[in-house]
Amino acid sequence: MSIAHSEALHATVVSDAVRTERGFWALIATQFQGAFSDNILRNLLLAMIIGMGLGKDERDTFVSMITFLFSMPFVLFSMTGGWLADHFSKRQVTIWTKVMEIGAMTVATVGLGLHMRTLTLIALGLVATQAALFGPSKYGLLPELLPAKRLSFGNGVIELGTFLAIIVGTVVGAAMAEHFHYHEIYAGYILLTLACIGLGTSFGIDRVPPAAPEKRFRANFIGDLWKQIKLMRKDQPLFLAVLGNTYFWFLGSLLFSTVVVYGPDVLHVGQTKTGYLNATLAVGIGIGSMVAGLVSSNKFEYHSARFHGMTLTGIALGTMHVGITGSALLLATLGFWAGFFAVPVNALIQHCPAEENKGIIAASNLLSFVGIAISSGAYFIFTKFIHLDPRGVMLAASVITAAGTIYVLILLPEWFGRLILFFLTHTIYRVKVLDTA
Repeated sequence: MSIAHSEALHATVVSDAVRTERGFWALIATQFQGAFSDNILRNLLLAMIIGMGLGKDERDTFVSMITFLFSMPFVLFSMTGGWLADHFSKRQVTIWTKVMEIGAMTVATVGLGLHMRTLTLIALGLVATQAALFGPSKYGLLPELLPAKRLSFGNGVIELGTFLAIIVGTVVGAAMAEHFHYHEIYAGYILLTLACIGLGTSFGIDRVPPAAPEKRFRANFIGDLWKQIKLMRKDQPLFLAVLGNTYFWFLGSLLFSTVVVYGPDVLHVGQTKTGYLNATLAVGIGIGSMVAGLVSSNKFEYHSARFHGMTLTGIALGTMHVGITGSALLLATLGFWAGFFAVPVNALIQHCPAEENKGIIAASNLLSFVGIAISSGAYFIFTKFIHLDPRGVMLAASVITAAGTIYVLILLPEWFGRLILFFLTHTIYRVKVLDTA
């Protein structure tokens, strides 16, 4: 009997009525470990590159390469991960991607022990590949592990866990590079141990049957993506929202890469404190996202998607001479406006497509990773050919943001009017609806 058939048989016995939340929390633990380890490795390698004393051009090239290697597997293999999640049991996919992670972390440990940069970069690409393959199963498992009334709770927990894993992993990876300087193999041992723990927690996920074992694999994901883009273009606000979401990830990734260099080059601080700076950016995004939801009162005004202080805050970072505390506050503020920008945009993307065109949401998610990949090229061009320092890169990003905002306001001038009315009715004036019936 095959593993998939065995799981399907067992799943018919375990009904929703008797299913506990043990499998759900096992999934949360597995996801947290994966995101935590991925970000440790990424930030460890970035901090190592910064601390090697390489020439500026060589250093900036490696920073771009790390961002590219971390993002491209999501572009190339996210659709494959979706097919795996349908064709096989999602629990089975999760377990095997964890086995793949152990192999990738073994390669990383060998590379760290032998101080072989090429091998560690290969390991980073493998880790990102397994994360891309696991992603669709992660979200697909939620409705199979929880009843419908608990799905909102489950999505909230998994997003919060991922967010915390990114923040903590960012700080820990940078701290490991500083603490294990010239002894990075110990960091490899820790990552390998974490991968084994993740494999262990994955076995706690409830057995579920394959969703669509008859589904055929389609290699031409570019054709599918182009089809969805053509559908988006028929709805201008939706298309601009997808572009805005892609730009959000482009900007966030570009700033992340820049801050890694900004700490030692501009503030002259070590990698641990630089990790704190990137963490404040992430915390700001989280707070901005939460405030956007509260201000909108669960009614997303689409004009608010274009309101943000990213441009002015970015200009301040690029021109003002502030210490680490001032930089942290500005980065948190920048993150706040980015989060305030992203939430209404995502709400529009989820709301606008017709029921038969919900593939646009998956395409938007894929394009967000395209934005991250493009940011690695932009960083390379800014530093290698235009010779911008970290402040200059932040200033250039702010100019691009301002240009994009002006372009959108030209296309949709009514959004600017709605923005003015929004602030007037939430500050000077108040609108009260009277029932005259």
